[in-house]
Amino acid sequence: MAHIGILPLGRPTFDVPFAEEKLAAILARLDASDHQISGPRILLFDALSTAFAIDDLQAQNIDQLLILQITFTDAGMTLKAAEAFTQPLSIWAVPEPRLGGRLRLNAFCGLNLASHALKRNGRSFGWLYGDADADIEGLIAGQHPSGFLPATQPEAATEEGRAIAAALNAKRIARIGAAPDGFTTCDYDASALKSLAGVDVQELELPDLFARAKAAPAQEIAPILAQADATLEGLDQLNQEELDRSLRLKHALDALKSENNFDAFAIRCWPETFTEYGGAVCGPVSMLGEARTPCACEADVYGALTQLLMQTAADAPVFLVDLVDMDAEDDTGVVWHCGQAPISMRDEDVEATATIHTNRKMPLLYEFPLKPGTVTLARISQANGAPSLVLSKAEMLKRPMAFTGTSGTLRFGRSAPVVLKDIIACGLEHHMGLVYGDHTATLRSAAAALNLPIVEL
Repeated sequence: MAHIGILPLGRPTFDVPFAEEKLAAILARLDASDHQISGPRILLFDALSTAFAIDDLQAQNIDQLLILQITFTDAGMTLKAAEAFTQPLSIWAVPEPRLGGRLRLNAFCGLNLASHALKRNGRSFGWLYGDADADIEGLIAGQHPSGFLPATQPEAATEEGRAIAAALNAKRIARIGAAPDGFTTCDYDASALKSLAGVDVQELELPDLFARAKAAPAQEIAPILAQADATLEGLDQLNQEELDRSLRLKHALDALKSENNFDAFAIRCWPETFTEYGGAVCGPVSMLGEARTPCACEADVYGALTQLLMQTAADAPVFLVDLVDMDAEDDTGVVWHCGQAPISMRDEDVEATATIHTNRKMPLLYEFPLKPGTVTLARISQANGAPSLVLSKAEMLKRPMAFTGTSGTLRFGRSAPVVLKDIIACGLEHHMGLVYGDHTATLRSAAAALNLPIVEL
């Protein structure tokens, strides 16, 4: 029998009653085991309550620490727990059904962030992604380690690969606002990025973007509204003042691009766009991406760099996605983001609709399922202390929308459990670029030209 300390993590912006149901089922499973279970039995929503729980567990001489990832959280609390305990550490994240509604928990993304952060800090851990019937005994026994997935050197670059790498040189990314706390996935070093790809980063402040957006003349917003109205149903059903504020962000970003020759943006999209400004940037991100100006949310500079690389290689718009679910039985995964996929990725049999952010309840977001077809996924990753290109090919299936916003269900070339295991093993960041078509060979060659080793999923 082991003495297991638990930390149930959650965030109040998600479906708390549903999260509490999930937590109750997991606690019942743990209580039915032969192990001694200590720790809070309610969701920990903030750093202070988690710190108190950590202090309490430190006094109880536990054998292992088990983080219960019930909803999405950033990696900050997990890192604090990892620093506080030398005992074995594990994470148990819970899935949710694909019902076409809001992403109620988004726990997989929390596991993704935690995995990356722990890998960056050299901390080994065990993990599970499953409901209360998952293999908890195996997890406690150390049978589900995070592992390691090595990178390999690509073959020599072709002329095309060298041209793609050269095209990145002197590109300019505007980082607007800092990455949210606990998002180590969005860390970057400007000098390292410059050495890698010749790309420059200019740091701007969110309040300046907001001020520019608010000052835009009303007549200059009308064409942007007309552009959205031409592709979206239901604009008239939204709060028109909030819609106007959202579209003004598109105007402000266009102006910044024109004035400063920016090629891409990395924007701190929440919470301030909602709490301080009053409109979502997701819809404008979709419009800019379709026009070949990639925008990475959460101020993810390497995400923006990945988009620039993929856009150059594919000559097509790129969608920066979260992988939010992997289903072993269905052998599929789901990629999603709030509502910012380029409109050309829409399943043509389904109308695109205008909607609001599921957590923050403000427009403008796009909503549609992704169209079927072959897709390439990639990420310039920093997971193991040195940059690499994580690369995969998959088939987007013709499926109903898994979650609100813009999402798609895909099947990888290998089984979902194997791909999932490799994602954790390589410490992949929670954002990947997605583009239609098979561009893996081209990206391998570009990686060779950039001296980037490759991790194949």
